[in-house]
Amino acid sequence: MSNTGLIRHIRSPPQPPGPILGCSKLFLCIMPIAQIAIGSVYLHDCPRQRYVPIYLIVVGTFGLVLALLSCLPCAQEPKDGTSNPLSQVCTVWNSLTSFFLFCWFIAGNVWIYSIYEPNYNKNTTTVDSYCNRTVYLFAFWTTTLVYILLGLFLVGGCCVLFCFFLCGRADPGRQRLGTSSDKSEADRFSLPLLTSRLLLKLLAVLWTQA
Repeated sequence: MSNTGLIRHIRSPPQPPGPILGCSKLFLCIMPIAQIAIGSVYLHDCPRQRYVPIYLIVVGTFGLVLALLSCLPCAQEPKDGTSNPLSQVCTVWNSLTSFFLFCWFIAGNVWIYSIYEPNYNKNTTTVDSYCNRTVYLFAFWTTTLVYILLGLFLVGGCCVLFCFFLCGRADPGRQRLGTSSDKSEADRFSLPLLTSRLLLKLLAVLWTQA
């Protein structure tokens, strides 16, 4: 497959069937719902750092809102290329929400990792050092999971780009004379760029649902 075909495939990737897409959306909503539930149940059970349950509630709420908005028709870009005001509003909202979630995630890292590891045994003498095991470990591992997925994603993305580079160099049908040479050079430089954009979009999805 030539670079041109790969670029066309990246620009218009095949859409999964409706049931599979719906099940994936439902699965991505499970984590925000769990964050809201656990944060609400143990809202006052972490005196060591009272912002840990609040962090779970806020990140779960905004993550769930982003997931639900992505299912609405207004969030979809028109296929005919026309501009949709509602789609632009949804895009602006998603951008602002994603920026807020990024800042909130950084704050959550400070709140969670700064008290590692709290006292899980609640007693009357050292209440200030106590934090419920369930709420803290859930917040700790969901936050750590973001870094694990990010690392795997970056490694996989580098492997994909390396494979594309090797496939481009091994393409026997590439012409390197005149206009064909210019086109080949443009394909070689635009392919990593388009692939990087696709990887960033996928990373944004993981970010909002983690």
